[in-house]
This record gives sequence, C-alpha cells and structure tokens, in this order.
Amino acid sequence: MKQRTIRQRVELTGIGLHKGVPVTLVLEPLEANSGIVFYRSDLGVSIPLMPESIIDTTMATVIGKGEAKVSTIEHLMSAIYAYGIDNLKISINNEEIPIMDGSSIAHCLLLDEAGIVEFDEPRKLIEIKKPIEVRDGEKFVRLEPSQKTIFDFSIDFKHPAIKEQHYTFTFSKPAYVDEIAKARTFGFLQEVNHLRSIGLAKGGNLNNCIVLDEAGIMNKEGLRYPEEFVRHKILDAIGDMAILGIPLLGSYISFAGSHKLNSLLTQKLLQEEGAYQVVTASESQKVLEFEKAVAIS
Repeated sequence: MKQRTIRQRVELTGIGLHKGVPVTLVLEPLEANSGIVFYRSDLGVSIPLMPESIIDTTMATVIGKGEAKVSTIEHLMSAIYAYGIDNLKISINNEEIPIMDGSSIAHCLLLDEAGIVEFDEPRKLIEIKKPIEVRDGEKFVRLEPSQKTIFDFSIDFKHPAIKEQHYTFTFSKPAYVDEIAKARTFGFLQEVNHLRSIGLAKGGNLNNCIVLDEAGIMNKEGLRYPEEFVRHKILDAIGDMAILGIPLLGSYISFAGSHKLNSLLTQKLLQEEGAYQVVTASESQKVLEFEKAVAIS
C-alpha cells in the first residue's frame, strides 16, 4: 500500500530494435512522489512519464521533449508497472530502450537485481468509474470499471501460425512473470524487409523477435506460449497504460489494439469528466485488493 522505488542502481547494455545501435540503460532510485522520469544522459534532458510526452506511436511508444526522445519504452514500462514501482530514474545514452530478447523478462530480472524498497507515503491509483473507448473501424481499446485489474485482448491475423487468439490476464506480479513477461514481439518477414528499407528494424533478428514468413514461424525454437502473439499484445498494453504514471484499477479490453489506440485511450480517459477517480489505499477497499496482486514475492 506504499510507494516504491528500487534499492540500488542497476544497468544493462543492448541494442535498439529499430536503430540497431548499442545503448546502455541505467535504473536509479528516486524519492517518494518523484514519479518516473526518463533521462537522456547523452543530451542532458529529462522527460517525464505522462501521456502528453508521447510524440510517436508508429511502431512503438515514443516520448520526447524538444529534440530529445526515448523510443520503444513499452516493454520496460510493462515490467516496471508489474513490479509496482512508482518512483524511478531511467537513463539511456541513445534514443531507444534496448530490445533484449523482444520480451520484458530481461527487465524483470534487472528489477530483481535492483531490489524493491517502500516509502511511508501511500500509493495512488486511477480507479475507472465509467467505460471509456477508442475505436478505429473494428479495432478498439476500452477501459471499464472492475473490482480487479484485468487485461483482455483478442487478435485475428490471416496467418496460419496466428489466426484468432484471445487471452484474459488477471493482473498480479507473479502471474505477470509467469504468463506475460516472456512473450516476444513479432513481425512478418515482408514487413521487416520494408521497415529496413526505410531505416527501421535494423536491430531486429531471430534472437529478439518472432519472425514469420508466409508458411510459418522462422525461429527454430518455436513459441514460448501457445498464445505468445496475443500475450505480447497484453505486455505492450500494460506498458502503454503505464504512461499514466500511476496504476489502473479497472479492466482493459481490446480487439486488435495498437500503441496509437492505447495513447488515444489514455488521453481520452484523462480528459473525460467523471471517467476516473484517483484513490489511495485508505480510501478504497478495492485498492487493498490491488496491492495484494502486486505484493513483492
């Protein structure tokens, strides 16, 4: 029921998915009520985590301030959200978070190494009070009031290795690590070739992405979960909702959602009167239930 940060400074080095250049990621503790702040150490620019900071959602969630930007934040933020961390400084010396193996499990392991500490100040949550939805044709993302935090996602790809997939994830930290964190990002070979032709996906390979050709999966090791594709969509959605800066108490439901729709959803939530209420553990029994879900294990 208290705000959290990490116990000690930790770092890792990897390459960015789209630019393909080396980057070092450093996580450092911050005091209570500091929030989550990104810092471009090569430029000396801080970027606060908030929906207003989003500048692009074309192939990833990108935040920026002036000439500085930080790209592909969703996998890292998904892990930070799952671990219930409220205050953190995230520094990188280039513009993209390391992709690692294409999932968030490396970030979970980094947070395990860092450890978690609690402050005396209570946590705050955004309690959803009425349904909020953003649509693009058949595609939609929606938030609804709920006694639990749930992510319910469906996809339908005209590909023999994916087809229709649906997964409902009832949020807890242990369940996140077990059911969601290892799900990798994915792309189609034809799409990857096009992205490289326009200067993107330069760091993508079979070690950090599920790649599909017309017939099936090109990765020799196969899938980590039967529904790895839709589980990764949930991983992304958790990271995109984390842009709000404090956790959600409600249900997220989507068909074929995207970074763009998720960004529009967070903006609409904050703008629509009566859509949410910021609560603390002392104000809502439901918050107590949420805290049990993210209890440190």
